[in-house]
Amino acid sequence: MAVLAVQQIRAMRGGAQSQLMLGSDENLWVVKFQNNPQHTRVLANEYLATRLAASVGLTVPPCDVVEVTEWLIANTPELLIQVPGGRERCRAGLHFGSRFVGGLMPGQVMDTLPEMQLAEVKNLREFAGMLVVDKWTSNVNGRQAVFGKRPRERRYTATFIDQGYCFNAGEWKLIDTPLRGVFANNLVYERVVGWESFEPWLGRVERMDPQIIWTAAELIPPEWYGGDTTELELLVEALIARRQRLRELIDMFRESHRMPFPYWGRPASEVLPAIFAEPFPKGEWEAKRGAGKLVM
Repeated sequence: MAVLAVQQIRAMRGGAQSQLMLGSDENLWVVKFQNNPQHTRVLANEYLATRLAASVGLTVPPCDVVEVTEWLIANTPELLIQVPGGRERCRAGLHFGSRFVGGLMPGQVMDTLPEMQLAEVKNLREFAGMLVVDKWTSNVNGRQAVFGKRPRERRYTATFIDQGYCFNAGEWKLIDTPLRGVFANNLVYERVVGWESFEPWLGRVERMDPQIIWTAAELIPPEWYGGDTTELELLVEALIARRQRLRELIDMFRESHRMPFPYWGRPASEVLPAIFAEPFPKGEWEAKRGAGKLVM
C-alpha cells in the first residue's frame, strides 16, 4: 500500500523538481512526480537502486510509493512543475517518495562539508560501497550524498540520495562510464587500499540472490515505466549478469586520470587510521536484517 500525502511543505532543489510532503504516516517525504522534467523512469530508477543499496547494507533513506490525490493537487497551488513555455500541475497518482533525511526534527543536515569534517564522516568507508552499487547500476550522474548529525554529535553520517540517473536515466542501458557515478571529492576514496576496502558490499552484490532484484523490480508501479514489463525484465537480467563485471568497472575508475586510490596495494595498517582499517562490525549486518531494519 502507498503512503498517502496529506500536505505539501515546500519545493525542493534539483532537476526533478521534487516536493517535500507530509505523509499520513507522519513522516516527511521527498516526492518525485511522474511528470517531472527528467523522465518518468527516474522514479523506477530511484526505487530499484535505493532498494538494492539498502539490501547490501548501505545508508540510504527508506523509500516508498507515495499517493498524491487530485483533491490535494487542486487545493495546493504550489504543486506545479516548470516546463518549457510555462508551468503545469503535478500529476495525481502514485509517485516515488524518499524519506527526508533528519525527519521532522532534522538536527543539522548539510549538502556539503569542508574537507576536515568530510574526512571525519562516521561511515566514510561506505563511499567505496556506494561506488560498487553505482558502477553496477550504471549511474551516469555524480554521486550525491547529504550529511546529518544530531544536535550533540560532532561527526556527521553520510546518507546516499538521488539514484534517478542509475541505469543511464531514461535509457535503461547499462553502459561503462569510468568517471560517472562517483563522488566529486577524491578524499572519500583515499583510504581504499585494495579489494578488501570494498567489502562487505562488493561480495554481497556479487553473491546476491537474483530473487532480491526481481522482488524489488516487481514492486515498481507499472506506470513508472509505461507498463512495458519486457523492458523491465531485460533490465533485471542485465543487472544480474553485470555483477560479474564489477571489479573490471571499478578498475576502469581506478586507472582513470583522477587517480582516486593513491594507496592501492599498500598494507592498510601503514596508511589508515584505525577507524578506517576496521572491517565491517561483526554481526551488525545480521542484527539489522534480523531486526527488520533493512529494506529488501
